[in-house]
Amino acid sequence: MATAEQLSLRVFLPCFLLVAICVRPPLSRAAARASDTVSRDQPLSGGHRLVSKGGKFAVGFFQPDDTAPDRWYLAIWYNKISKHTPVWIANRARPISNPDSSELTISQDGNMALLDRLQSTIWATDITSNTSVSNSTVGIILDTGNFVLVPSSNTTDFLWQSFNEPTNVWLPGAKFGRNKVTGHTTRIVSWDSSVDPSPGYYTLLIDPDGSNQFIHQWNDSEIYWATGNWTGSMFTGMPEMASYPKALLKYEFVDNDQESYFIYHINETILTAMFLMEVSGQVKGVAWLESAQDWVPFFAVPKAQCSVYFVCGSFAMCTENTFTFCSCLRGFNKQYEGNWLYGNPRGGCTRKAKLQCGANSSRNTEIDGFYTLSIANLPDKASTSSIVAASADACKQACLNNCSCVAYFYDDSCSLWYGDLINLVSPDGSTGHVIYVRLAASEFFSGSTKTGKPLAVWALTGGAILIAIIVIAGVLLVPMKKIYNKRNKIEGCLVVFSFRYLRTVTKNFSEILGRGSFGSVYKGILPDGTLVAVKKLDGLSQGEKPFRAEVSTIGTIQHVNLIRLLGFCTEQSMKMLVYEYMPNGSLDRNIFASTPVELSWNVRFQIALGVAKGLSYLHEGCRSCIIHCDIKPENVLLDASFKPKIADFGLAKLVGRDFSRVLTTMRGTVGYLAPEWISGTAITPKADVFSYGMLLFEIMSGKRNSAWHQQKMEFFPVLVATRLQEGGDIKALFDSEIMQDANLHEVGRACKVACWCIQDDENTRPAMGEIVQILEGLLDIDLPPVPSYLQVLADRSKFSSYEAS
Repeated sequence: MATAEQLSLRVFLPCFLLVAICVRPPLSRAAARASDTVSRDQPLSGGHRLVSKGGKFAVGFFQPDDTAPDRWYLAIWYNKISKHTPVWIANRARPISNPDSSELTISQDGNMALLDRLQSTIWATDITSNTSVSNSTVGIILDTGNFVLVPSSNTTDFLWQSFNEPTNVWLPGAKFGRNKVTGHTTRIVSWDSSVDPSPGYYTLLIDPDGSNQFIHQWNDSEIYWATGNWTGSMFTGMPEMASYPKALLKYEFVDNDQESYFIYHINETILTAMFLMEVSGQVKGVAWLESAQDWVPFFAVPKAQCSVYFVCGSFAMCTENTFTFCSCLRGFNKQYEGNWLYGNPRGGCTRKAKLQCGANSSRNTEIDGFYTLSIANLPDKASTSSIVAASADACKQACLNNCSCVAYFYDDSCSLWYGDLINLVSPDGSTGHVIYVRLAASEFFSGSTKTGKPLAVWALTGGAILIAIIVIAGVLLVPMKKIYNKRNKIEGCLVVFSFRYLRTVTKNFSEILGRGSFGSVYKGILPDGTLVAVKKLDGLSQGEKPFRAEVSTIGTIQHVNLIRLLGFCTEQSMKMLVYEYMPNGSLDRNIFASTPVELSWNVRFQIALGVAKGLSYLHEGCRSCIIHCDIKPENVLLDASFKPKIADFGLAKLVGRDFSRVLTTMRGTVGYLAPEWISGTAITPKADVFSYGMLLFEIMSGKRNSAWHQQKMEFFPVLVATRLQEGGDIKALFDSEIMQDANLHEVGRACKVACWCIQDDENTRPAMGEIVQILEGLLDIDLPPVPSYLQVLADRSKFSSYEAS
């Protein structure tokens, strides 16, 4: 029988740890007060705290950052969770300097108040003075996390409650919406940074226009995401709500004459969870995982971090699925670097060198230049204008002639941008636009100088410097070689290659083997005669993430059915990966070519079994579970004996052994994507199982699944699933040459496996380890049902690639 925690993991939780709020633990020099109540006779101060009757929540003083000793806050936090996590803060905009000389008490008018050392009110509740209750009110922390002000004679009569005034966290059981009688609207607002709880720029609230949806706002003005209207069971923009397990999470939307609100409840016997507005503008659902001693996310909106308005500030690029998702453009530096360290890069970037505006026509000054920048979408159009320009050069000159112009774009028409460039996002795959960003001339290499020194002088100077460098290099060559020999290995297996060396062994990248997800692959020959495949990543914006993913993912794992990474090169913006050479290339070239290689059933079956073994190792044999995310024929390579090796780990996701799901943006290739990718829910290794099933159909048939649709024939996976149900002749569905010497038992097992792999419900799909045993005949398998999702795929006429960054 699975434990409650294991059940919650299998059903609900992803893998990536939440980058949690960095806070100093609450004062610990005094024991917690046994009471859950603050009153005029029993104020709260110093290291004391209130604890709810069930012990779940506590109230006390805490310090977010020990580098600022004079910033203290009154907060509510989870009392039984080891990681100190404030869920509500009273004085988030007005810290106190010393909790020992401050106190939380009940004021003369019956309100709960936080007083500083001068007895000045820092924060207070706002109930109207009532003589009958003012002398008898108390504050109580409840086991729900709700801090309430009540008459001591009737503790169920809430005069005020923290649930109505949340900070950045929305707790289970709290109404989140609008009181139509009083006009009060609840909202959660981000921290300004991970160590500063003062209100940030991002807010979640119910639509003030009266619709039944919730909106994300930047600076109380710009709406950057909305849930869509309530349908009765879900919000239109959140179809994944339909898949939430009711045993863990229950929710409802209430709309009547008095109020309109959304409320949710968590099964606390299984899970501790909450929703919070991150510093970076995403609302995340997070759950506490005891085995990891941390909060893990199971939900995020908007799903794409880079769709958050102004998330990286000015002149910065946002890149999805990277830990530090913001980076300054070329020619710019971080403006407030301290904020970047604490999760708030909104200060953006500032120029390294001032533009030479107004002097570009002078012969004694250098002219500003432009560099090309690839982006997913054109910058915000609020500060742009379109002008008539006959050519790209004319458009460029128009920008140079305007002191406020910072960039231009030309595509039959000319667009100029002024002021700051914001909301820049790295392009996804090959899609996007190219703009030209203006930089000072000093940011570019130039043959002239401001002082006008003759070129010959600079040539002589450069020559002298070069000679000096050669002499120094000769002196240091031997010790430097020793240092290199010590550092050219990573964990004893990966070699660090130089760009010059790889350019030599590939004959200046002259023999191309093919194109992968993020770059071209070239053939190389090492001095000892070893053949290698060098993958040259195209462009830093598209290559940095897959480069890091592939090196960290397969650099330390070895399996006969996984491509072997020999080493890598990283010099400035150049990123290259060096793999073992696979003589027979990719599977798609062997089975889909205009003149395909005649692969027998036995070879095809061994390829299918080898891929299954490789995936089984990734899912179940590694220290961390690895989800490949892009299993398809192009990513299966064949050695000289046609043994398969899985390649291209640029989209892979690592999942800790204590987790079962990973929340990520859609990635992979349409036609191989599992239904859960489309619905937007967190994925599991079963997403790879679905892709493997679609691949298995293609290995057996020798045709792309999409080709059956294009030829106006019945969708092949549907045809196979239906024929199995009807008990018909499966062999007749395949090419007679492929089936000539086929083992019918193997064919039957492979067809059943493929159909089970592509079931709509991921829980009914077998694990890759089970698939290996079934294909080898060690496990029996029942007849699979016909997946309804296949009917959707059968209607698709376009199969294209979605390789998310």
